[in-house]
Amino acid sequence: MKTLARVFACLALTLTFTWSGLSSGIAMAQEPQFTAEFRLEDCRFKTTGANPYLILKPGRRLVLEGVEDGESTRLVITVLRQTETVSLRGIGVVRARVVEERHFAGGELVEVSRNLFAICDKTNDVFYFGETVDIFNPDGTVTHEGSWRAGEPAGDGAAQPGVIMPGTFLLGSRYFQERAEGVAMDRAEHVAMGLEVTTPAGTFEKCVRVVETTPLEPGAETVKIYCSGVGLVADNGVTLVEFGPRNAGANAAEE
Repeated sequence: MKTLARVFACLALTLTFTWSGLSSGIAMAQEPQFTAEFRLEDCRFKTTGANPYLILKPGRRLVLEGVEDGESTRLVITVLRQTETVSLRGIGVVRARVVEERHFAGGELVEVSRNLFAICDKTNDVFYFGETVDIFNPDGTVTHEGSWRAGEPAGDGAAQPGVIMPGTFLLGSRYFQERAEGVAMDRAEHVAMGLEVTTPAGTFEKCVRVVETTPLEPGAETVKIYCSGVGLVADNGVTLVEFGPRNAGANAAEE
């Protein structure tokens, strides 16, 4: 009987270690978690202001240039004078600043996006409330893939805001930047800080690196670098060549 008991004990121990190993393997295979819920109800939103890595001041402009996929690329980001409103259940109406991005490839305008950002006065987090996208195709047509707006239908529910840049940069943080099911689900992870970065626009300190991914395109990622007091200085293959104020009434059409 004692021998039989020892056999059962060994068997139970083996099963325990086997299950533990399987559980560990399952845990390791799981994708990292990203914060998807934010306490918007605690915020009073403003359309003008700044945190260390994102500046929402009308007329502010960043110009990045480089080569992507073997083609010259130019990205012009302008904080416009315009604002728009979005309506969210449980929150009400939020007014957001329009930040326009113009993307040129080979000298041709290929995409214009008008992003909606607002700053939470309590945390200095910059929230992302949607974007309107115009994609100019070679055949002359214009499509709008990736467009979304917080509070409007997306998937089985309504699109929700995400964070485009927190007021405090914490290494290892993971969060959704946009939450429009099946349309736009970009996520960010803070992977480095305290960097010094040199671009054609100058050498900057107190820089951070952010990796963006999306469950809509598994395996794809974008690496961005932001520097304190400046904002975005590198976005994959393009780097900052110019930054500063600009006439906020202009729409950068001549770029």
